[in-house]
Amino acid sequence: MIWNFGSGSWRVGLRIAVLAIAAAALASGCASKAKALPPGSADADKFLFERGTEAAKSKKWLNAREYFRNLVDNYPQSTYRPDAKLALGDTYIGEHSTESLLLAANEFREFLTFYPTHPRADYAQLNLARSHFEQMLKPERDQAETREAIKEIEIFLQRFPNSKLMPEARKMERDAKDRLSEANYKIGFFYFRIQWYTGAVDRFKDVLKTDPEYSGRDAVYFYLFFFLDTASTEKRAEALPYYERLVKEFEKSEFLPTAHKRIAELKTP
Repeated sequence: MIWNFGSGSWRVGLRIAVLAIAAAALASGCASKAKALPPGSADADKFLFERGTEAAKSKKWLNAREYFRNLVDNYPQSTYRPDAKLALGDTYIGEHSTESLLLAANEFREFLTFYPTHPRADYAQLNLARSHFEQMLKPERDQAETREAIKEIEIFLQRFPNSKLMPEARKMERDAKDRLSEANYKIGFFYFRIQWYTGAVDRFKDVLKTDPEYSGRDAVYFYLFFFLDTASTEKRAEALPYYERLVKEFEKSEFLPTAHKRIAELKTP
């Protein structure tokens, strides 16, 4: 089979390839079913779940997946089935490849479709977000997966406000938003370096508007102040609040000494 990756269709081709991998994994799981169960086993679903859990603890992802897939596909009424479905997603996240993370996302989406009110639906939603979070690229590269991660995290925050996983979700949200804001900041800094100051200022202000809690906003304050302070005497009044915010909001920053010094100079008659 020949894949057509041209004209922006590479993502489609990749997902088709991933589905082929999933089908192969499913076939492998079914082929190993006879070996997974000893003759005359009682509580076969329990046996499969326990064996899968043992393999997963040892990070034997493929072996674990065979047990869990067998349980999910062949024991639809089992009380272990929902946890096995989640565990399948966990094995794909454990492998941490692009293909496995796509498959993980699929498992968690299916769980949420089949078991929307399950007690562990919050876990499924957060790990759906994680499957995108783990694919985030460096700030200089495409941030599509970062945006997907933020979207799924926000769904978690809205649907599960009382979840015990909330602290973890908040941390993931902050890290993902920081990645997106850093990408935006770096574009502004590039404009600043090539002396296109209008573009830089617009980009810096956009960072503060879209993500006022951005962890690296001390640098944004600094460069906004620097430009406005040196642009003209008239703009210094507009510049000063950025340094004052820097001093107020950050106990540690490489820009603090300069900020303290310049604030004192501007406030000295």
